[in-house]
Amino acid sequence: MISNEVKINTVFLYWLIVSLILVYLIIIIGGLTRLTNSGLSIIEWEIFKGILPPLNKTSWDIYFEKYKLIPQYKLLNNNMTLEKFKIIFYWEYFHRLLARLIGLFFFIPLIFFYFSKEIEKKYLNVCLIIFFLILIQGVFGWYMVKSGLINNTTVSHYRLSLHLTTAIIIISTIFWLIKNVYKKTHKPFFNLSKKNIPFLFLIFLIISQVIIGAFVSGLDAGMIYQTWPKMGDTFFPNDISFTNLYILLDFNNHSLVQFYHRNLAYIIIIYALLFTFYIFKTNQIILYKPLIVLLLILFTQIILGITTLLSGVNIYIASAHQIVSVLLVLSVINLHYFNAK
Repeated sequence: MISNEVKINTVFLYWLIVSLILVYLIIIIGGLTRLTNSGLSIIEWEIFKGILPPLNKTSWDIYFEKYKLIPQYKLLNNNMTLEKFKIIFYWEYFHRLLARLIGLFFFIPLIFFYFSKEIEKKYLNVCLIIFFLILIQGVFGWYMVKSGLINNTTVSHYRLSLHLTTAIIIISTIFWLIKNVYKKTHKPFFNLSKKNIPFLFLIFLIISQVIIGAFVSGLDAGMIYQTWPKMGDTFFPNDISFTNLYILLDFNNHSLVQFYHRNLAYIIIIYALLFTFYIFKTNQIILYKPLIVLLLILFTQIILGITTLLSGVNIYIASAHQIVSVLLVLSVINLHYFNAK
């Protein structure tokens, strides 16, 4: 007979895995919501009221009339029909609906596991942090949407980046916890030992690239230069007036943001290759498989990034680029886990 403790721990592990899948799914839908410019279609923060979509023409007209009040409609979509509005509405609606589902799916079982007294407290403490981040993420989502309702035709790329980064932190934390629960260990993530620092630095580089990627997406900076390897006819974009060093900190400049995104990718590749050489030279056999997985995903991501540009930011390729970026983060965290003690 399997003990009750073993059963509950097994259910706990499966619950975490499904939670990870749901968070990954909402990141995918969130990316498509941004790529289709659908994020401003619902201009109110409807926590309970918006659970059901509009069910009749009157309800649809109310939502559409509210959308007509914001700059995105007035300046970009003033010829939009109700039928086209429904398309962008449903992208944002499903994004919000899944967010609610994730909150409930994480909260209700967490109460059960907490009172069951069968799950180790260290694991539960991490779950409480994850749930807090999920709640904060909802606030960040609305904070992002608000930035596009008054003076802008799109959301702030800074707030978009904050929203995405929080999602990456959530999915990474769940992933690390799954590894610990499965292995029945308590490996700490932030162990600043000499052995771990090279791994943590690679994680830092990749997450920084995801943040810059969110800037690119939020600014539609991929529309500026759609050539590779040069940006137009030059390595450095020639539409930037280099008058002082502060220009290099202008993250509102579309061309500069794309330049940083491209070149940080090159830095990551070089670092990853040097890192690979070091691991094989020091014969760290336990790291070979997770390292190979990381490299495969990394080069897939590079190819998708280049193809996204050359295709004129084709929505399917751009979405694949965003999807693989999450896998890249998880793969480097997986590599770090195998190294951590």
